[in-house]
Amino acid sequence: MLDADERAALQALARRPTTSYRLVVRARIVLAAADGASNTLIAADQRVHVDTVRKWRVRFYRRRLDGLADAPRPGRPRRFSDVQAAQVKALACELPAERGVPLSRWSAADLAGEAVAAGVVEDISAATVARWLAADAIKPWRHRSWIFPRDPQFAVKASTVLDLYARAFDGQPLGAGEFVISADEKTSIQARCRCHPTLPPGRSRLMRVEHEYERGGALAYLAALDVHHGRVFGRCEPSTGLAPFARLVEQVMTREPYASADRVFWIVDNGSSHRGQASTDRMTEAWPTATLVHLPIHASWLNQVELYFSIVQRKVVTPNDFYDLADVQDRLMAFQEHYNLGARPFNWRYTKRDLDALLKRLAAHEFLPAAA
Repeated sequence: MLDADERAALQALARRPTTSYRLVVRARIVLAAADGASNTLIAADQRVHVDTVRKWRVRFYRRRLDGLADAPRPGRPRRFSDVQAAQVKALACELPAERGVPLSRWSAADLAGEAVAAGVVEDISAATVARWLAADAIKPWRHRSWIFPRDPQFAVKASTVLDLYARAFDGQPLGAGEFVISADEKTSIQARCRCHPTLPPGRSRLMRVEHEYERGGALAYLAALDVHHGRVFGRCEPSTGLAPFARLVEQVMTREPYASADRVFWIVDNGSSHRGQASTDRMTEAWPTATLVHLPIHASWLNQVELYFSIVQRKVVTPNDFYDLADVQDRLMAFQEHYNLGARPFNWRYTKRDLDALLKRLAAHEFLPAAA
């Protein structure tokens, strides 16, 4: 028997969209029972076992609406306190060397052993440690590298490059006869001939590449990317150096539209092939319309040709199965031609505003106390 308040509460539970489905079924069972339906009919209608219907009818009879809630579940008592869990997490936030442990980084198993050795717990499994760390997204087995800019002209040089990407130089917009080239070298591309041929992918099977290989030498791939048109010009050389880079420049500057351009800006890093004022002078002497623009030290991430090299690494070099260096060169040149068929400029979004924000954050870190 239900009074008016109980019936109203059960009807609200049975149709409330935010109620858990289990509670909806329990409310429907009680409502159907109050209307005189049998256990068998209710079980068929709600698609549950008849014992389930019987259980919730009895619980409601004994405790009314409170009986529809889940009963406290018995279980093993907690072995570790919140304090112990916090102490293990604190261990994970220390470098192993600070505790005299000859490791570069912690694993869950290492932390479990250190927690026992430090007297935090008597015994603990690596799975428990991993579960505690996951709760706070602590991952001591991973690392991220960083570096502070040490070029005193970092902001000036980087701003010049970003202005060129935005088609401006010295505060003036670039004209139709001015071009921006991003150039660099990808060194030590090896010819690795696998001991067994690579197997193509199949149904429920990944492509399979033999781990063992024979070395067939290495070469360098020099590339120049037209930043605003997306075209790539490249060549393979036995190694990098002044002469190979000069040949890449000649390859670009002797073809149109660069041969008759008003100015061609070459953005390069500080590699030995094009380092310092001497390289700038050589470029100007050989090609009066070419201007060499150096990136700051440790700022190759500002060089757009690195994006193209990343594509080459993922699509051509890894994994590879080349018979010899000629095979490597043919593949690289064929991919370059294939890439240029649909070439379009990269959607570069890093601006001088982003650069200013980065330098402000770095400056704030430099002035923090050492203990921080």
